[in-house]
Amino acid sequence: MFQLGKTIVSEEIINSDFVCNLQACKGACCVDGNAGAPLEEEETKILADIFQDLRPFLRPAGIAAIEVQGTYVKGEDGEWETPLVNEQECAYVIYEGKTAKCGIEAAYNAGAISWKKPVSCHLYPVRVQEYSSLTAVNYHQWHICDPACSLGAELKVPIYKFVKEALIRKFGAAWYAELEEVAREYQQSP
Repeated sequence: MFQLGKTIVSEEIINSDFVCNLQACKGACCVDGNAGAPLEEEETKILADIFQDLRPFLRPAGIAAIEVQGTYVKGEDGEWETPLVNEQECAYVIYEGKTAKCGIEAAYNAGAISWKKPVSCHLYPVRVQEYSSLTAVNYHQWHICDPACSLGAELKVPIYKFVKEALIRKFGAAWYAELEEVAREYQQSP
């Protein structure tokens, strides 16, 4: 671990490789698990505000789940998250063939909304945990992402480069520049 400003960062995001491999995993991170995607407080308001613009991009099952549960829910851990369809996939999931994708991102890519998706999804496999005085930035290893680790190693793309846009979105360009400097120092050390 190393500290950048008010963040504590795991070396794994520098030393581990990762590139999503949707052909192999079929978007399992949006389907598997026992909770929705983590949401920040301000993201709950965004989801409520943009829901009507998202509707044309969502599946009927997702729309039904959102209409019953709301555009966001409080998870078992007391944190905000996206609702689920039948306690399985995220309600905002859409399918292209057998591959799960994000309906929010589809609406963004189509120009229907100006918000890409929850930052937790954008950052994945990086997970952020807020504490009173520091924020932890960690790599979340999950067996369903083994193909992404293999592809990342083959392409030689460390996690922090794979999620560059999301890290800048979350922490800013100056923070990311510091992270790149730390990564250079790690690569030069014996």
